[in-house]
Amino acid sequence: MTQPDLITDLQAEQDRLAGVLTALSPADWSRRSAAAGWTIADVVLHLAQTEEAVTGVLTGAFDATVWRQYGESVDEVMSALVNAAPSTPPEILSRWQTARRTSIQALRTADPDQPVPWVAAPLKPRTLATTRLAEHWAHGLDITAPLGLDWPDTARLRHVAWLGFGTLPYAFRLAGRTPKSVFCDLTAPDGSRWRFGDPTAASTIEGPAAAFCRVGARRLSAAESGLVTRGPDAAEALRLLRNYA
Repeated sequence: MTQPDLITDLQAEQDRLAGVLTALSPADWSRRSAAAGWTIADVVLHLAQTEEAVTGVLTGAFDATVWRQYGESVDEVMSALVNAAPSTPPEILSRWQTARRTSIQALRTADPDQPVPWVAAPLKPRTLATTRLAEHWAHGLDITAPLGLDWPDTARLRHVAWLGFGTLPYAFRLAGRTPKSVFCDLTAPDGSRWRFGDPTAASTIEGPAAAFCRVGARRLSAAESGLVTRGPDAAEALRLLRNYA
C-alpha cells in the first residue's frame, strides 16, 4: 500500500467525522463522550491540537518534547492541553477543520523516509498518518456511541489492524516483556481476510478485524472480543495490544 493511498484513507476518515460533527446540536457538544472524563467538545479539541502538532513536527515548527512539561504520561499531557484551551464548539470545529486540512497537506509533501519526533518515539510520515487514522476512528466511536449514531466499520480498518500488529513489540516492551512472534488472521468487514505476521508462528490471534482494532484502542476488552487465541503467547499479546502511544 503506497503512502498516497493511506493519506487518502486518512482524509476519508476525517471527512466522515466532519459529517457527524457538522450535524451536532449545541447540546450535543457538551455531552459526555465515551472517552473517560471528556465531553464531545473536549475530544474534538484534542484532535485539533494533535493535528496541529502533526503539521508542526513535519515542518520543523514544533518541538514534540515540549509536551513533557504538561505531565508524566501521554494521557496526563493530552488532558492538560485540552484543559488549558477552553473554546466554544464553533471555534473547536473550525480549528479542527483547519488543522486536519493542513496536516494532510504536510503529510503528502513530507519526506517518506525521514522520521519525525512524536509522542513516544520518532515516526516516519506513513506511520504517523496511520496513527492519525486510528485516532480519528477511535474517537469517532467515542463521539457517536453516546449519541446513538452509526459509525460503520470500513476497509480503512486495515490500517488500524496493521498498526496494532506492527506495534506489538512496543506493547510487549512497554509491559516489561520480551516481544513474541504472533500471527494475526483477521476477518475484514467485507468478509475477506487480513493476515499479518508469520503464519508458522506458534501463537495466533484469529477473528473479526473490527474486534481486534477495538481491543487495540481499549474500546473493547479482550475477554469480550470473541477473538480466538492459540499458542503460548497469543492471549498475552491480545491483552497487551494497543494501537496508540
